[in-house]
Formats: sequence, C-alpha cells, structure tokens
Amino acid sequence: MDNYIVSALKYRPSTFNTVVGQSAITSTLKNAIKNNHLAHAYLFCGPRGIGKTTCARIFAKTINCENKTADSEACNECESCKAFNQDRSFNIHELDAASNSSVDNIRSLIDQVRIPPQIGKYSLYIIDEVHMLSASAFNAFLKTLEEPPAHAIFILATTEKHKIIPTILSRCQIFDFHRISISQIINHLQFVAEQENVTAEEEALNIIAQKADGSMRDALSIFDQIVSFAGSSISYKNVINSLNVLDYEYYFKLIDNFLESDYREVLLTYNEILSKGFDGHNFINGLANHLRDLLVCKNEKTLSLLDAGQKIKDKYKNQAQQCPVNFIFSALEICNKCDINYKLSKNFRLHVELALLNLSNLNAEKKKNNIRQNIEEKTEKKELKEDKQESEQKTNQEKIKTEIPEKKNGNLATQKSISVKEAFKLVNEKSEIIKEPEVKISKQEAPIIEEIISEFTIEQLLEKWSIYAKNHEEEKRLFTVLTSNKPVLTNNYAIEYRLKNTMQEIEIKDIKPQLLNFLKQELKNSSITLNFIVEEVKEDDTQKKHLFTDRDKYKFMSEKNPNLEKLRQQLNLDFE
Repeated sequence: MDNYIVSALKYRPSTFNTVVGQSAITSTLKNAIKNNHLAHAYLFCGPRGIGKTTCARIFAKTINCENKTADSEACNECESCKAFNQDRSFNIHELDAASNSSVDNIRSLIDQVRIPPQIGKYSLYIIDEVHMLSASAFNAFLKTLEEPPAHAIFILATTEKHKIIPTILSRCQIFDFHRISISQIINHLQFVAEQENVTAEEEALNIIAQKADGSMRDALSIFDQIVSFAGSSISYKNVINSLNVLDYEYYFKLIDNFLESDYREVLLTYNEILSKGFDGHNFINGLANHLRDLLVCKNEKTLSLLDAGQKIKDKYKNQAQQCPVNFIFSALEICNKCDINYKLSKNFRLHVELALLNLSNLNAEKKKNNIRQNIEEKTEKKELKEDKQESEQKTNQEKIKTEIPEKKNGNLATQKSISVKEAFKLVNEKSEIIKEPEVKISKQEAPIIEEIISEFTIEQLLEKWSIYAKNHEEEKRLFTVLTSNKPVLTNNYAIEYRLKNTMQEIEIKDIKPQLLNFLKQELKNSSITLNFIVEEVKEDDTQKKHLFTDRDKYKFMSEKNPNLEKLRQQLNLDFE
C-alpha cells in the first residue's frame, strides 16, 4: 500500500514558474540569477503558507544548477539538482530557528559557514522562522551576516518581520510576500482536483479559498479534509457542512426581506440560523461583509474589489441593482453599531434582533418619506397655481381699469356726437367687466401621516442615554451633568431628569432639543417629552453666602482701625 502524501507536499512547487501568486518576487529572483547579481543575504517575510520557504529552496537549488534553462530555471537533471531533490545535498543547509534559537546554535552555524562547498559554487543557508532567535543569537550572527565568505548565501524566512532587530534588516535584501488571491487559489485547487480525479463545484472551491485566508497551504489542507468527508465529488453543501460555514444564501434572502420590510420572515430566518449553532456576533459580521460586497458591486470600477468566482459575482450584481445606495449605507451603519455594542449587551439574541428590525424598517421609512415628499410637492404646486391665478386676475383688473377711463375720456368727453343714453350704456358694459370673476378652487386636505409610536423599556432608554453621554465625553462639564443621575420614565412617554442645581440646568439647557430628537429617533417614538427638574434644597441646609466688594472689605477694616481712613485721606486714595 502506497503511503499517502498530503496535497500541500505532493503539489509543492519545484520551479519558479509553478509558484502561485508571487510572480513579482519570482521574476526578481530569476533575473538576479541570470545576471549573476546575487546578494549575500535575503529576507523572505509574509503570512503563513504563501511560499516563503518554498521559494527559498527553489532559489537555492537554481543557484547551484549546472545546466540552467533559458528562463533561469533549474534543470532537475544535473547532479546538484538530483541531490537536492533527494534531500542529500551538502551545499544547501536548513536551520529551524524555532528549535535552534540559542547562541551555541548560531556559533556552530558560523563555524560551518567557513567550509567551502564540495559540489557547485555556493553554500546556501536557509534559516526558517528567524524571528525566534534570541537577542544574543542575533548579535552573534551580525558580523557573519554582514561579511560572509564569498561562497556563502543566507536566506532568512519569517512570518513576523517586526520582531527582527533593525541591524539584521539593514544587512538583507527584503522580499515581502503577499496573500494569495481567492481567484488564484481557486484555479490551483481546480488543477489539483483534476490531478486527483475529483469533481468540485466552483462555489465549493470559493468557500475553501475564503476559509484559507490567502494561504495556499491552508487551502490544500482544507481540500484534503473535504475529500475525506465527501469523497471524489465535492459540492457546496458538503463544504459548508464540513467546515460549519453559514450558507451565503441566508444573506441574500435576508436582504430581500429587508427591502420588502418583512420583519416576520427576518426573525424566523435568524432563529433558523441560531438553531444550526451559529454565533450571533459572527452572523452580524458576515451580514456586514455581505452588504460591503453589494456596495462594491454597484459600480463597475469597484467590482474588482469583490474577490469571488464569476457565478457568485453575478448573484451579487443582480441583488445590488435592487438595493439603493442609501439603504446599503444605513444598513452598514446599523450592523457596525450592533458589532461594537454586542459584548456590552446582556441579551445577545435580542440585541441582534433589534438590529435586524431596524434594518427591516429602513425601506418602510423611505416609503413614508416618499409619501410625505409627494404630498408636499402637490401642495406646493397647488399653492403656485393659486398664486398664479390670483396674479392673473389682478393684472386683468388693472388693465381693464386703465382702459375704461381712456375710452371714457376719448369717447364720451371728446366725441360730442354720442348721445347721453349711449354714454351710460357704454359705462355700464365696462363696469360689468370690472366685476371679479368667481373662481372656485377646491382645497383638498392633505392626508394626515400617522406618527411613529413604538414601545420601549427603561433599559432601552438608559442604553440610549448612555450612548448620547459618551458622544459628549470630551465636554467634561456636560458629560458630568448627563451622568450625574438617571432618567425616569413616567406615563405617556414623558422622561424626567433631575438636576442638582441651576448651574447644571444652564449646562444642559442648550442641548435639550438635540437630546430630545436623538431619543425620538433611536427609540422610534415621536411622542417622547423631556423635562428637567431642579432638586429643591432644604431650608436647613441653605446658607446664603454674600459676596463682599472691595468697599465692604475696606469698611470692615477701617472700623477696626480708624487710622486706615486717615492714611487713605492723606494719600488721596480712592476706589476705581
């Protein structure tokens, strides 16, 4: 029976061309070999599983290859390449700094560096996880790293570049490896699946790539796990069941329910998600990521920011066309607030459900605003029409009034041939024109829009009050007033807040309209009233303090010492 080899080792790249997602670095290393511009020390840094140690090994093998290809790749046929492939090369030395971090290990490495290579031109030393070396080991390694023998090349690899001392960094050429994109991981997994005679859906490979978080080694390990679970046929359902990943169809369904303001279906869907064992915090973060993906799909320029397969991109684009931009912005803000305040809440489920209800209400609020806007536009048009009719009537009346005297003076006074009866008849005809025409304008009353009145508890009131107080934390006096007491909820949504003195009343008086609007919006209740009550001080405790002026002080002192008044008169002093 053949020994099983995991995919991460079986399909480990052996040439620069087979390295996935690091084309800029591999091209630089090949050009350095081709032009013989080899440095004495290199530092490969970046996240886990992206090819740092693999590139270091390929680089070391290619440098000593006796018959390099025209593309500066190792031939895998010469003695040096065969020795490396069979793990018996004496020119390439690997050291794991995680288990060899002491000064003695570095000293033995320095002694080994002095020995020239038996075959080939260079001796290469690959030190993995170099950040694990102790401070004294780094200091012992400095001189050798700066001025090594001509045949020695050091290749250091680390996942935590910030832990390496600056004196080491300044002696190395640094290559920053980046995470591998989802599309590149999917393409490589499809290649591996073909080699292993495994059929896999693109959506399933997309979930694996997302779970790998840019690490090819993690992606191949997850791929092996799914193959063990599902066999030679990998489907989307197999992957989400094996990895316990929430189906993204839930998010598409929830967005449709938000747009339809169907809060009942939203709550049932969330209950189904919880029943499958998913955490509410992870769910709300996943919903926020889904909304972000919808936002980037609204424009062709930002579509490249969605790192997913083509089928999933089409789904996002179709749903993004149905979502207004303002809806997505507001929904992201609600999800962000829910995420921030999640750990502060005592009832996690209710906290998430309130956020979902607010999301369901977004489109309903928009419809009400549109109704209000339409009504306002209609009333404005009516008012403009009425004003226009009134102005036209006035202009017609003025025009008639100016024309009649002219004709009266010209026809009645100057033309003597007109009889008196005809003159009276002409005046009567014109006077009928002067009468204002009766205009009947039907004024339809605008429909009354019902106010929003939602029930809320004292706990919700205290939560919103504390949020408002934190927003004014920089204003120390105001923050002290807002946190010195707790608001009290009385009948008919009336809120009372007791103040200790009139100074507190002066501090909080200016922000009363802003605070009231904030509470109405956050608690979804337009009937809220807010009253500030200054606590009365008992008579026994009142000690009115009189502020003495300079004259009062002088008078008191001069009564005790009359010579003080004489001195003032002699020096001719007085108060300003």
